Amino acid sequence: MEIKAFNRWGTESIKVEDEGLRDYINLSPKIVPKTGARYAGNRFHKSKIFIVERLINKLMISGHKGKKHKTTSGRNTGKALSAYELVEKAFRQIEGKLNKNPVEVFVRALENAAPREEIITIEYGGARYPKAVEVSPQRRIDLALRYMTQGVYQSAFDSKKSSVNALVEEIINAYNSSAQSDAIAKKYELERQADSSR
Repeated sequence: MEIKAFNRWGTESIKVEDEGLRDYINLSPKIVPKTGARYAGNRFHKSKIFIVERLINKLMISGHKGKKHKTTSGRNTGKALSAYELVEKAFRQIEGKLNKNPVEVFVRALENAAPREEIITIEYGGARYPKAVEVSPQRRIDLALRYMTQGVYQSAFDSKKSSVNALVEEIINAYNSSAQSDAIAKKYELERQADSSR
């Protein structure tokens, strides 16, 4: 018997096309994606968790954006069931709009949104210089998830748009590599900065 995500969507036919991310996107589904931080003490434990669960975990606590803590209220409270329902509703809407497996759409969106380069600051002789560095595969996924979830809460905060609709728009825009997606826009910005600091 095949186990499906949310007991609804299978993942057997989904292939990760980005070879660098293949080992870091886990597609073994869970009916209820909630491990309860069982692997938290192990190194690289995140990569063994079902990728949809990682999205749910990130939606629970997405972190603050630019020192602004305004998005830490409302849905962003660490409540697992709220985040679980939010993702399930969003996936149902994505399936209705695109007529595709929403887990596959999310995986493609994640691949498109994962930045390949970023900049670090190095200090040399008292002066600071930006230096372009390649991003490790696990960090690429971490950054893509962070930018997605922060973009969702940013667009849903203090507006009539619900978090579910914001998440649907973010995933679909990232799937289409549209700059309307916060994650894609941030990726382009990071890579442009890295390119100019060579």
